[in-house]
Amino acid sequence: MIAYLSGKITFKSPTHIFLETGGIGYMVKISLNTFEKIQHLDNCRLQTSLIVKNENQSVSGFELYGFFEEQEKDLFEKLISVSGVGASTARVMLSSFKPDEIRIAILGENEGLIQSIKGIGPKSAKRIILELKDKVGKMSTGALLVSTPNNTMKEEALSALVALGFNKQAAEKVIGKLQGSGETRNVEGLIKEALKLL
Repeated sequence: MIAYLSGKITFKSPTHIFLETGGIGYMVKISLNTFEKIQHLDNCRLQTSLIVKNENQSVSGFELYGFFEEQEKDLFEKLISVSGVGASTARVMLSSFKPDEIRIAILGENEGLIQSIKGIGPKSAKRIILELKDKVGKMSTGALLVSTPNNTMKEEALSALVALGFNKQAAEKVIGKLQGSGETRNVEGLIKEALKLL
């Protein structure tokens, strides 16, 4: 089990990074919340969760998920403990809302907010609330928000949405619509707004 990785960031995107430590480069999948915290860092330490992928009752691969804060990792692991919630869905949840917003929604039994996340239907929302209500506590996270040039922002947002499992053409259309609205957004804001519309 890899508890954490500390090293140099050699590649960075809103959905994953390459983290070099001890001469080995690890591809680590991240949420938008973690990206916000590390986007201006050259070196970082991430808490990690190793997911074993199974196909036909045999191991088919591994995925490494990284989190800037222990509390986000803790919530991720609680979410994937719920039947029907996989690592990809948990990452989409943590990219759509901050960990404290998800916890508050669970504690407040806000099914509507949880259902608004891609991949979460009414049954899954009820199950998440039922299984996690007693396990989650309130927490607070801070977000670092900055702007990037429009063309780079569009490319980064589109790349992130495709990596999260959305159709490229649909994502491109939504991003174009959001950028055409005239509101000033950073890449994280653009992705979060797009997640609400897809």
